[in-house]
Amino acid sequence: MKSQSSELDQQARKAFQSMKRILLGFRGRMDEQLRPKGVTMAQLQMLFAIRNQPGSSGAQLARICFITPQTTQALVKHLEENGLIVRGKDPVNDRIVTASLTAVGERLAKTVEKESLPIQKELWQGFTANELAQLNDLLTRCLVNLGETDEQTSSGR
Repeated sequence: MKSQSSELDQQARKAFQSMKRILLGFRGRMDEQLRPKGVTMAQLQMLFAIRNQPGSSGAQLARICFITPQTTQALVKHLEENGLIVRGKDPVNDRIVTASLTAVGERLAKTVEKESLPIQKELWQGFTANELAQLNDLLTRCLVNLGETDEQTSSGR
């Protein structure tokens, strides 16, 4: 008979593996959908971060997207070169460069949101609102266990 500790370890590994497979599967499906639009999931994540937090600095965007400032800079540069965002100066501190969506960027964001709904619906098919609320509670507990604050867990996603 397995000890309670080894059963917990086994279930924890299985949960982690399932979360990873869900994220990779969803990302793969989204990448397939985005490829014809010439944008990657990383670029799209940055686009949504800029849309949700207009006027954010590169450092703020890096924190929101959980990536390095160097990666942020490369993504922002690509989005700007493709006409999806414009960069400007912070009204308070002119040394801070900010970003905001162009009309083209906003249209792309809206299109992708709409087109991703079937993938999201497929993922959550058969779940009740109560089950998803319970899942959200469990995942929030995991984030708290990792030292994530409420602000961090609500701002990036």
